[in-house]
Amino acid sequence: MTLNVKERRNKTGTVLVATGEINSETSGSLLEALLPLVREGRPLKIDLTAVTYVSSAGLRTLLVVYREAQHAGVAVTLYGVSEEVRFVMSATGFLDFFETGEAAAANAKANANAKAKATARAAR
Repeated sequence: MTLNVKERRNKTGTVLVATGEINSETSGSLLEALLPLVREGRPLKIDLTAVTYVSSAGLRTLLVVYREAQHAGVAVTLYGVSEEVRFVMSATGFLDFFETGEAAAANAKANANAKAKATARAAR
């Protein structure tokens, strides 16, 4: 299986969309695609919606990206993590390193609700 990556840039950062498997054969090319994006210093979103498998080599690649992002002060968020990939990342503790899109969406919703409540209280 191969891995295809495409990047999109917008005002808020860069999105890298991965499709396929992240394994010992493909993790090197993923790392080559991700590290320059991290080094740019812009927020990075990694869309794993179409990733069907992540091996230990893939986890190692994501760990390298995480460490580089921490060093550079860059936010990296994972989106579309399938149940299978989530299970592997959670069981190995790797999911704790990254913010996920689901968590980011929940935080944004909580912040919006808190702001709405504060506005309603101020209007009374």
